[in-house]
Amino acid sequence: MRNSRVAAGLGIILGGALAAAVISLPARTAPLTIADDFLGGLADRRDSMTGLIVPEDETRETPDEPPKTNDIGPQRPLANPPAVIKAIYATNWSMSHQGKTDYLLNLIDTTELNAIVIDIKDYTGIVPYRVNIPAVNRYGAAESRIPKINALIRDLHERGIYVIGRLSVFQDLALAKARPDLALISSSTAKTWTDNRGLTWLDSSSREVWDYNIAIAQDALSRGFDEINFDYIRFASDGKLSDIKYPVWDETTLKTNVMRDFFKYLRDSLGETAKLSADLFGLVTVNTDGLGIGQHLEHALPYFDAIAPMVYPSHYFPGFIGYQNPGAHPYEVIKYSMDRAVARLKEYAASAATSTPPVRATLRPWFQDFDLGADYDAAMVRSEIQAWDDAASSTPAYSSGWMIWNAGNNYTREALIAND
Repeated sequence: MRNSRVAAGLGIILGGALAAAVISLPARTAPLTIADDFLGGLADRRDSMTGLIVPEDETRETPDEPPKTNDIGPQRPLANPPAVIKAIYATNWSMSHQGKTDYLLNLIDTTELNAIVIDIKDYTGIVPYRVNIPAVNRYGAAESRIPKINALIRDLHERGIYVIGRLSVFQDLALAKARPDLALISSSTAKTWTDNRGLTWLDSSSREVWDYNIAIAQDALSRGFDEINFDYIRFASDGKLSDIKYPVWDETTLKTNVMRDFFKYLRDSLGETAKLSADLFGLVTVNTDGLGIGQHLEHALPYFDAIAPMVYPSHYFPGFIGYQNPGAHPYEVIKYSMDRAVARLKEYAASAATSTPPVRATLRPWFQDFDLGADYDAAMVRSEIQAWDDAASSTPAYSSGWMIWNAGNNYTREALIAND
C-alpha cells in the first residue's frame, strides 16, 4: 500500500539511536497509562525485571479473550542487538508461509542484513496472532496468521536477527469498522470517510485510539519484539479532505501539536526502556510546515529511538531539486534529503540543552526496492544506501542504519553485500 501514497494539497506522491550496547532490563521508570478497557487484567502479569506485561501461553475462550494457543512462552529481547540496523520488510502473510520465510531468512543469513520488520498490525487492522487484549478480541481484530509468534521470535533471535514489529496506527480498517465513532466521518454522507483507495482512518486526536495501539505495542514488546515501528502516525492526506468530519479533533489545535502530544504519550506509556521508531514522510526531512498531516521532524526527535524518513525517490514531486523524475536519481534525492535531516538533528541537539526536550533519536531511513519512477536494479538500490552513508559520514553517531521496502517482499540480492 505504501507504493502509492498521495498527499493532497502538496500535489505529490509520497511514501510512508538504537542502543549499541546490550538492552538493559531495569524496572520501568514510568507507569503505563493505558485505559483499563484495553489492558483488562494484563497489568496483573507484569514481569518484575522488565516491567513488561507477560502474555499467557493459553487463554480462556471468551468474547474478550483469544482461543487457546500452543505457542511457547514470551522471549527476551535480543541480547546483543546490532549497533547499525540493516533491515528488510516482511508482511505477516510472508512470515506465515514457510517458503517465503525461508527465502527471507536465507537473504538475511547470507548478506549484510541483520534485522527484519514484520507487520504486527497493517492497514487492515488485523493483529496476526492471538492476543490477550480484550478490545482487540471484542472487535474481531486478531487472526492466527502466525499462530506461534513467540516461537518465531525465538528462531529469529537464535539467528542473531533483530526483530521489529511494524504497527499501522491511524489507518486501520478493522477498528474503524468496529468503532465507527472513532473513525473519520464523511460530512456529505454521514458514513465513515474513505480516502482515494477506499481505506478508513481513525481520528488522530482520539486518546482511545492511542490506548488501543499502545496495548498492541505493549503486548508485542512483552513477547520479545526488539522494537516497535509506528507507521501511519499522521492525519489523512489523500481523498476529499474537505469532506472529513472529525469526531474528536477540535480542528483548532495544530495538527503538528496533536502528533507531538501523541509521540510523547507513546513514550510515557511504553516507558524509557522500550525501543520505538517512527515512519515519517520523506519530505519531513526538508519541510518544516507539517505537510498538512501533522508530521514535524523536531517533534519526533525527543520520543523515538530512531526516525525513519521514507525517502523513496519515486515518491517526490516532479521538479524536486531540479529533477523532473526524481525516481531516476536516487543518490541525489536521498543525499539531499538526509543532508537536511542530519543538519536539523544537529541544530536541535545543540539547542536541546537549554530550550527543548533532549534529543534521543538517530536516523534510519527507508529505501525503495521496487520499480517506480525507474527500474530499480542492484546499482539503483545500492546508490540509495551509498547516499545515506555519505550524508552520515561526518556524524556517524546520528545513523542507526537503514531499512528496505518492497511490498511483495521480493528483494534485489545483488544490491546487498554478501557475507564472507
